[in-house]
Amino acid sequence: MEGPRRPGRQRVLPPHPKLTGADDGCGRAGAWCGITRAKWQDGAMATVAVIGLGGMGSRMAHRLLDAGHDLVVWNRTPQRASDLVARGAVAADSPAEAARRADLVITMLSDPAALQEVVEGPKGILAGATASTTLAEMSTVGPSAVRWLAAQLPDGVGLLDAPVLGSVSEAESGSLRIFVGGPEPLAQRWMPVLGALGSPMHVGPLGAGAAAKLVANSTLFGVLAVLGEALALADGLGLPRDTAFEVLSATPVGAQADRRRPAVESGQFPLRFALSLARKDADLVVSAAESAGVELPVAVAARQWVASAQEAGLGDRDYSAVIAHITDTARSA
Repeated sequence: MEGPRRPGRQRVLPPHPKLTGADDGCGRAGAWCGITRAKWQDGAMATVAVIGLGGMGSRMAHRLLDAGHDLVVWNRTPQRASDLVARGAVAADSPAEAARRADLVITMLSDPAALQEVVEGPKGILAGATASTTLAEMSTVGPSAVRWLAAQLPDGVGLLDAPVLGSVSEAESGSLRIFVGGPEPLAQRWMPVLGALGSPMHVGPLGAGAAAKLVANSTLFGVLAVLGEALALADGLGLPRDTAFEVLSATPVGAQADRRRPAVESGQFPLRFALSLARKDADLVVSAAESAGVELPVAVAARQWVASAQEAGLGDRDYSAVIAHITDTARSA
């Protein structure tokens, strides 16, 4: 497969993409045909595959190109890869081909079902992964999906769960917070690559990254629900919105009140994180808590507000629109 060229770099990929130190059929050991690059073992560059080129995955892929890594991409809708191919990435025909060509495979997908779809089958990641492949699952899919994924992988394939905290602006600027779960040596090996995307932090063994992401997200939904209910209470008690925001700025939710105030007052909620995806994440929080035998009535209530907003037709709006949904619902009650 051949893609557009970067200056001085021919993007023709040979049949044997791994840099093993053996002769690769080009007459050179440890080099791809026509590609001048340092061996990953030397720590300079990696060949990275990104599976899933939505709002987050595409921006993360651009960051990896900016950092100088060779990039292979796959998306269910191939057209989404066009900008990356124009910059020198190679579009794979399947997740299996992407995995076969890469040292590190990053998945950035919408939910556990989408993850399963790209992992399994003759064209899935498992069909292309080898003992020299590491898979970094960076979606928000929860600990149970990470356990399922670990059980599917052949012996020798490395696995990290490394979900991110942040949205499209952080992905574009490379300022994501990345919670990395997995064996310490494997995590440390890939920290330089993940560092192109933001600030990676090793939080524990496999599954700890997914757990950390749900802990973080549980606060996001809870704070928005509390803020929305506080504004609804102010409305019901006749307190003007300006006064209500001034009062809230002096409380523990003051930073969120100040941040959300322009959107609430204008009724415009710029899309950073779709409410439909927030619903999925809120469901994951509650489900994980139930599986762990942890009772979280506040998380359940916050999830109910997000679910109610989606059912009211706000699924494609930013998740912070739940604040307006709460105040509107309270007024009509």
